[in-house]
Amino acid sequence: MLRLVTPDLSLHDSFLQALVEYHREGRHLDLTIDALREPAAFARYLATLRADARAETHRSSTRVPQTNLWWADDDQYLGRISIRHELNAGLRRIGGHIGYEIRPSARLRGNGKAMLAAALPVAAELGIDPALITCDATNAASRRVIESNGGRYAGRDGSELHFWVPTSDRPRARAGGQA
Repeated sequence: MLRLVTPDLSLHDSFLQALVEYHREGRHLDLTIDALREPAAFARYLATLRADARAETHRSSTRVPQTNLWWADDDQYLGRISIRHELNAGLRRIGGHIGYEIRPSARLRGNGKAMLAAALPVAAELGIDPALITCDATNAASRRVIESNGGRYAGRDGSELHFWVPTSDRPRARAGGQA
């Protein structure tokens, strides 16, 4: 069953498989597979992701509190979404309130659309309405995900497109990730 979950140890193996896929694309190279293979190290990584949501967590001045959730199909990690609780100057330009990604082997199957739909009520619960979401002008798939969830084009900053997406008064996502 497709669902949003708090990052969890039960997805350890699948997350590592996704990390191999990301590394092939040259992404997330700061996360080393060998280090995260150790269950205790992976548990510490998950604790760091959960701590990101707390305002009192120490972070650099360029980062803001964010809720990290994973998109999963039973025991398979398919992607992640981050809901930033506030915007700073950098996020107003690139990133916005919500950032997401789908692992390469799970792309172009509706996962991005369903994951964003499931995350918008979470953003509303955090007091974010509407949510700013940005994407690169060349990323047609991401633009479709945003627009299919009610995103309204709000302009451009360089190569970054800006959209406002309503989060309140939305039906909750049902099993299977459909709203």
